[in-house]
Amino acid sequence: MATKIRLQRHGRSKRPYYYVVVADSRARRDGKFIDRIGDYNPLTVPATINIDFDKAFEWVMKGAEPTDTAKKILSYKGVLYKKHLARGVRKGAMTPEEMEAKMQEWLAIKAKSIETQVEKLDKAKASKKAEKLEAETKKKEAYAAKLEDNLNAANAEAVEAAEEVVEETHDAIQEEVANEVSTEEVAENPAEEGVAETPVEQIAVEETPEEPTA
Repeated sequence: MATKIRLQRHGRSKRPYYYVVVADSRARRDGKFIDRIGDYNPLTVPATINIDFDKAFEWVMKGAEPTDTAKKILSYKGVLYKKHLARGVRKGAMTPEEMEAKMQEWLAIKAKSIETQVEKLDKAKASKKAEKLEAETKKKEAYAAKLEDNLNAANAEAVEAAEEVVEETHDAIQEEVANEVSTEEVAENPAEEGVAETPVEQIAVEETPEEPTA
């Protein structure tokens, strides 16, 4: 029976995650499997890969063929590198102790590389977040400045309108006062309104009778 190491899809639409399984090559992709050796979530950053290293190495040594994606995962976790070292042991190129030492050295280098990559991703994420925050801050400041300008313009219009009302009221009061003063002057000086007064001298002359002529 030919066995394959492949991914079995799970999860809902557009939110997939995968089991890494050992299955009969004739079985359906999401059908029965012989053994589950890990899982893979491509949606996280970086992607989350959990592999039972010993199980995976055992199946690889038994001849299970990984698919292209499974091959990349096993290579990333060092399973295929250990298989390569195991062949060297079988050929007498190295001892099992040397193989383990090389394997541990490779794992340490890989862990450091992953840590560096995660730091880079975190920095990029933080930088992107800071840029977004700065853009939002500038947008809010521009909106606040525009709002303040509109408010100042509205206040200026209100002050101008109030000044016009005060000026009109002042003019009306002045006009009313002027009318009252004019009326009082007419009452005190009726001659000014065209009422003719008879001079005292004329009245005296008209009242004196004419003397008879001798």
